[in-house]
Amino acid sequence: MLQTILIQNNFPKALKKARTAQGLSQESFGLVSSRTYVSSLERGLKAPTLNKADDLAHVLGIDPLTLLALSYAVDCPRPDVALLMQKITDELYKVLD
Repeated sequence: MLQTILIQNNFPKALKKARTAQGLSQESFGLVSSRTYVSSLERGLKAPTLNKADDLAHVLGIDPLTLLALSYAVDCPRPDVALLMQKITDELYKVLD
């Protein structure tokens, strides 16, 4: 079972981790955002709208839900990530049924 740790949003770290994992520079987001905006997101000075997160994920070549999940899982140990994803799956099915 997922430990009773407080899982918090860390979008800045998730965005930077996803960007560097894809080998992209901040300038690579030029069609959807300025380099200074991406920098301010990565430093936690600003928070994106859901539409902007969609745009950023598109540039990263990942699903927006992956970017959002990474925002909460980036600081979790690997076993906790698997449990977190199972919890999300279970909750989605519960709501959709």
